[in-house]
Amino acid sequence: MKALAIAATGMNAQQTNLEVIANNIANINTTGFKRARAEFSDLLYQVERLQGVPNRANSAVVPEGAMVGLGVKTVAVRNVHIQGTLTSTGNKFDLALVGNGWFQIEGADGQTLYTRAGTFNTNATGQMVTVDGFNLVPGITVPANTVELIVNKSGQVFARLEDQIDLQALGQLSIATFANEAGLAPLGDNLFQETSASGAANVGVPGDPGFATIEQGYLESSNVDPVKEITELISAQRAYEMNSKVIKAADEMAATVTQAMR
Repeated sequence: MKALAIAATGMNAQQTNLEVIANNIANINTTGFKRARAEFSDLLYQVERLQGVPNRANSAVVPEGAMVGLGVKTVAVRNVHIQGTLTSTGNKFDLALVGNGWFQIEGADGQTLYTRAGTFNTNATGQMVTVDGFNLVPGITVPANTVELIVNKSGQVFARLEDQIDLQALGQLSIATFANEAGLAPLGDNLFQETSASGAANVGVPGDPGFATIEQGYLESSNVDPVKEITELISAQRAYEMNSKVIKAADEMAATVTQAMR
């Protein structure tokens, strides 16, 4: 009986859906987190009767066939890269992107990684780094005697040093955009990696056409909507229950046939 296998694929799909929703809810307070959505497609069809063929020789053509679907499969878990709300922190090292773009981070192996989480700080040598100690790219070094740090919307970084009135330029931040942000590979720790699906990084200056601007003293919150996630959770639970009832009904029908044959 195909119904058992079909319903089993439905239960597996809803299990995956539930896990994606659970991860969204777990990261509701994660800086720069982008919610994910499970995408599904139907499986192959078993043809019982083919449409478009003659019913018999030199006769009318069958207008529609009979094809029975064999279930569902997971085809993607897509990160939804829409803007999260900004939260004021008052921390001069916290930076938020407003619009399209990614901060560039130097990974442990020297590879450039990307993040929307602008929770930066300085290390022992004054270099701006992430909370995990990875260097910001391009590198910015803040002098030890800095009394004020200014990052404008265009990514220019200035410092006011002790006993000085004029600002000192420390460097220019650049950000990256991608043709297909959904193709970026999530690595954890708020980091993403370029892939052949995302396309090569297009690096530019904040504020240029197509690039985000920078807000100092703010962080981008997660774009997870708790009301939407709870709604999706209830929907997944109901779909899982319905598939389990199909299995139960198929089992009872099989039992009826078995008893009738005795």
